[in-house]
Amino acid sequence: MLDIAVMRDRLADHYDLAPNTELAEDLADLYAKMDRVVPPADWAIHAPYVAAINRLKREKNAVVLAHNYMTPEIYHGIADVVGDSLQLAIEATRTDADVIVQCGVHFMAETSKILSPGKTVLIPDTGAGCSLAESITAEGVAEMRAKYPGAPVVSYVNTTAEVKAASDICCTSSNAAQIVAAMDSDTVIMTPDKYLAQNVAREVPQKNVVWWDGACIVHERFTAEDIAAFRDWNPGTRVIAHPECPPAVVDASDYSGSTKGIIDYVSREKPQNAMLLTECSMASNIADALPEVDFVGPCNMCPYMKKITLEKVLWSLHTMSPEVDVDEQVAEKARGAVQRMIDLSRQLGI
Repeated sequence: MLDIAVMRDRLADHYDLAPNTELAEDLADLYAKMDRVVPPADWAIHAPYVAAINRLKREKNAVVLAHNYMTPEIYHGIADVVGDSLQLAIEATRTDADVIVQCGVHFMAETSKILSPGKTVLIPDTGAGCSLAESITAEGVAEMRAKYPGAPVVSYVNTTAEVKAASDICCTSSNAAQIVAAMDSDTVIMTPDKYLAQNVAREVPQKNVVWWDGACIVHERFTAEDIAAFRDWNPGTRVIAHPECPPAVVDASDYSGSTKGIIDYVSREKPQNAMLLTECSMASNIADALPEVDFVGPCNMCPYMKKITLEKVLWSLHTMSPEVDVDEQVAEKARGAVQRMIDLSRQLGI
């Protein structure tokens, strides 16, 4: 368990991390990407950490991969690559860096290690897990195979290395429907997100899609009733849902798509008012790039994603820990499932 007090004392021995308005002004180009959502006083607090992290990245030939759910100071201040799970998985194979710092949750760091076994992969907080990934085990996959003999298993990338290794192919929210449609079987098993599976089943009616009973604690909280009440209060708002939301929520929305799909949709459509039914840092991270859009509505935070902070990223690079490792036999099988997803996505042009 990381001792925050000890970490702060040791960092203070090596770095000047006091709030610094002059440094904040020197990093104005970074701040311009988030000044709509990060107050100047907060940026003066963040700036010393951002400067120190970016300096350590150069010294250690490190790259920061940040998921779209990271806070703005991470997303805009220190990330070299941002994106959804598929984008980060692919970029993990392309980077020439010696060190990958995964600003996301643990399964993402495992995926980076699986795809880049020769690189050092760090995660700033090993407690950054995922309720969805933890809802299934390799034994659960075996249970589904026994129930539906011969059916291929398509597992969401939001799973552990062991579950990926027990699966035939992986998918993300952006390619799930196409991956399922491409399977050479009438019945397809999807794990672990039941809502993603149910939404995919409607997109791919030619397949009998069966699923594991798992869900994301962020997306399952949205309801169609809440959307209806919000539309009554704020008519004209464009409602945009992630496909991890229940089907009734997707039906009540104007658009549903992956995190990348959501960003592309809002950037293209530029609605006057938009409500994103996903983790609320999404809106914060694209707000400055879309000043004409007023992001309104609920803010459901992922407690696991929010375990990743600038302070912990600095500590991780300073100590080169915690390092993520995956058993090589497990990694080899998991790598096959992830690589098949990447190869099929490219083949399908997605």
